Amino acid sequence: MKLGAAIKTVAVAVASISSCPFANASLLALNPTHNYAIAFLDPQKKSAPITSSWKQILRPFKSIPPSRSISHAFNKPLLSTNNENNQASVSLPELKLYNSLTRTKTPLVPLSPPKVTMYTCGPTVYDSAHVGNFRAFLTYDVLKRVLLYLGYDVDHVCNLTDVDDKIIQRCDREGIGLMELTRKYEEKFFEDLEALNIVKADVYPRATEHIDEMAKFIFDLERNGLAYRSEEGSWYFSVSKKEGYGTRLVQLDPEQLKIGASAQTGGAGAQRGALDADEYDSEKEGVRDFCLWKAFKPEFDREDGTWDPVVEMEDGTKRRIGRGRPGWHLECSAMARKYLGNTIDLHAGGVDLKFPHHENEIAQSEGANCAPFCNCWIHNGFVNIGDEKMSKSKGNFLTLRGACPSADDVRAYRYLVVSSQYRNPLSFTEAALGAAKGALKRLDKVKDMIAEALNSVEDTADANASESAIVAIVEKELANFNLAIVDDLSMPRASACLFSIVKAAEKEFKRVDKSKTDSEKSAELTLDLAGLKRVQQALDEMDKVFGIFYNVPASKDVTSSSDQDSASDENTVVPGDIMELVMQRSKAKEAKDFELADSLRTKIAELGFTVKDVKDGDPVVSRI
Repeated sequence: MKLGAAIKTVAVAVASISSCPFANASLLALNPTHNYAIAFLDPQKKSAPITSSWKQILRPFKSIPPSRSISHAFNKPLLSTNNENNQASVSLPELKLYNSLTRTKTPLVPLSPPKVTMYTCGPTVYDSAHVGNFRAFLTYDVLKRVLLYLGYDVDHVCNLTDVDDKIIQRCDREGIGLMELTRKYEEKFFEDLEALNIVKADVYPRATEHIDEMAKFIFDLERNGLAYRSEEGSWYFSVSKKEGYGTRLVQLDPEQLKIGASAQTGGAGAQRGALDADEYDSEKEGVRDFCLWKAFKPEFDREDGTWDPVVEMEDGTKRRIGRGRPGWHLECSAMARKYLGNTIDLHAGGVDLKFPHHENEIAQSEGANCAPFCNCWIHNGFVNIGDEKMSKSKGNFLTLRGACPSADDVRAYRYLVVSSQYRNPLSFTEAALGAAKGALKRLDKVKDMIAEALNSVEDTADANASESAIVAIVEKELANFNLAIVDDLSMPRASACLFSIVKAAEKEFKRVDKSKTDSEKSAELTLDLAGLKRVQQALDEMDKVFGIFYNVPASKDVTSSSDQDSASDENTVVPGDIMELVMQRSKAKEAKDFELADSLRTKIAELGFTVKDVKDGDPVVSRI
């Protein structure tokens, strides 16, 4: 009997979780990229309960490699997968990605190909996102575009954090409601995504609309002995009871896993400082335990930012979690489970999220679901201003609107990011953005010249592609492009392929232009229309991944660049030292130290820049 007909239920268990035994396992297989087993269950077949540790059970089993076939187009192995009835075969190019979980480049093996489930960490909507944040979203975009280009179906979820300490503090400071603030910055975020030509996720779930799911998640952790409630009403994850915590994506000594450890590792917890732990730590059982649910505190919390959910348990009884709000990490685990299931194929985020956020997600999800959380973790590098990582906590950040005031600037920033190696740090400088703008001008010019040449003739069908030297170059570079993108999204190599094709078209135009100066040859030489047609097709094909040939939508914050000269004084990246002075001035104004603010404005002017204050927005900095 075929395996698809015999298997009624599939359950996945992490090797280290001994509290989640499967009583009727009839077959175990070890996944080669994880220390976990897949237990295929047949309800009709009874077997003895699994009582020994998963690690002992797994030792005798060998890796079961997926079936492979050969791709002529990619010269790479293809994943060959069968559907539920084992009747039809679907072959897809093999994509290798650097998996932070294994710390190696490994093939992506989706659980249910051709579908790929993908969860990405979204923004905290208390302010405009900065260009460092958008490197992450552009990395997600390249990854998603590559998957779609290769023929996969991507089920993509990106969360919106619309309640946390920073949001509450800003609401109090500005005297507005939580929803009013968060919806405002949600709108700005989506406008920026559109400006950057980012393919939208299928779902953007808000934390505030998934309170019940998070409360249920906490009770699942409690059932498995991993969550407890303090006397003050907050809920915590018991780190000491979760084997392997803090070692899946990073390698930390357990003794160093204490309050402030994330600051030592450069993690996102360092940006949140005391808000990540200290305010709610008085009732914790262990110093390493992290908060799942923060009990309502009248002196800090707001009525519109707290909830008292009621959860219906499996036995039909109802329980209250207690009035409060979710901790920083819980929403991602709850949303991923709701929309994508217990185990997902891909999870992406900035490298600063590895610890504590992503380690906490793993601990929560595997602790509640008794299954591996994610098979492949992708982390992008920082964006640096000078020698420092860009971040709001350092005061050296630039919003997309501030850094890219024109449409050309926005496109250039997209190209700058998507043509880089996503895992390496990226320096955001005036020179780098200028080089990206120059590259786009060159690309746009060639596309326009090709379009004009092809439009000038009635029919190019008679052009002989077999005799075209350009066609041969295009086919070679397209093959190299395909090899580059499946090799851990090697976009610098892909960009080199793009410009090799562009160079071939440029040489063709120069060849014909030069011949026009020679009256004897001018009648003999004509453009290689078949070759130029193939260049046009190749640029369109590659743009499915690059996403750089588009018109930036009009925005009140992004100036049209049709008249580049009139806006030349604004199209300048502000140096990091100037931005540091601007942020110092903003802080001085908030502290009502107007004398210091005025002196800083004068210093900024002496360095050749002017600052314009904008209500409810970031200061606009431009060159004098």
